[in-house]
Amino acid sequence: MALVETAPSLPTYAGVERAARTLAGVAHRTPVLTSNSLNRALGAQIFFKCEPMQRTGAFKFRGAYNALANLSPHQRQAGVVAYSSGNHAQAIAAAGQLLGIATTIVMPHDAPAAKRAATESYGATIVSYDRYTESREAIADDLARKQGLSVIAPFNHPDVICGQGTAGKELFEDVGPLDALLVCLGGGGLLSGCALAASVLSAQCRVYGVEPEAGDDVRQSLRAGEIVKIDPPKSIADGAVTQAPGDLTFALMQQLVTDVLTVTDAQLVLAMRWFAQRLKLMVEPTGCLAAAAVLQQVYAVEPGSRVGVIVSGGNVDLASYGHFLSDARWDTGDWVVTQ
Repeated sequence: MALVETAPSLPTYAGVERAARTLAGVAHRTPVLTSNSLNRALGAQIFFKCEPMQRTGAFKFRGAYNALANLSPHQRQAGVVAYSSGNHAQAIAAAGQLLGIATTIVMPHDAPAAKRAATESYGATIVSYDRYTESREAIADDLARKQGLSVIAPFNHPDVICGQGTAGKELFEDVGPLDALLVCLGGGGLLSGCALAASVLSAQCRVYGVEPEAGDDVRQSLRAGEIVKIDPPKSIADGAVTQAPGDLTFALMQQLVTDVLTVTDAQLVLAMRWFAQRLKLMVEPTGCLAAAAVLQQVYAVEPGSRVGVIVSGGNVDLASYGHFLSDARWDTGDWVVTQ
């Protein structure tokens, strides 16, 4: 039986609206950028919602702060535990610092050094694990039981989903209705929240998730009609190497998402280079997922259409960033229809 039939009560757009009120004056209203040369090349209008300019450098701050702000006084006093390869970790730690809530983060030992350092700088306690042999969920649940902590999942949490949806809400408010919206996809929190926003603010908009080709758990799950768990994937898109969507995100994606596309690591690097050269924007590999589908024509942009792209984050350490921009081994072709 598909989990959509047994899932708990699902988040709604009303939750996204409440999250927007909670985040007002706390989260940044990030800019929307365009490229005249890209628009001319595609014969369309492409709008990039730039979450690298969000607090902690990624959209994750939206959901993290919304979730922590909605905790009861008892839960706040006890503290929280979260698991993440980096962006959710930083967001939870930063939100905890702002709200005076102690945070513990279960983080893979091979997480990017810049993300771990940033997480520690916000005062979080780090618990390391091996993503290929250990379960981060099991570790977090064990800590929660022993220490009385609240678990704040990175995507399968109603307040997280609604907080992430404020990125889509802002995009539609700033640019109006769209023909299509492409969203970076890991576990589906950002995609689910943005799809909720699209369903109300641009009802005819087709919504697509874009995940790494090496980790297409959501695409497989939607094709199968039930949640499919895959082996731990390996991709430079470290923020999107999930093994399975959650029951909440899967149910929302079944209802609201048109399709899921995939891109390769090489295509992500080309998108990183395009952002650096054309928009002067530093974007991490995961943050390039949706854009890469447009730039590499994985998503066939229709002439005359209006397309939104969520650029989800910019947290990449400088050594890796320099490697991606300069190493000839990533030179696999042009980055878009024409340069």
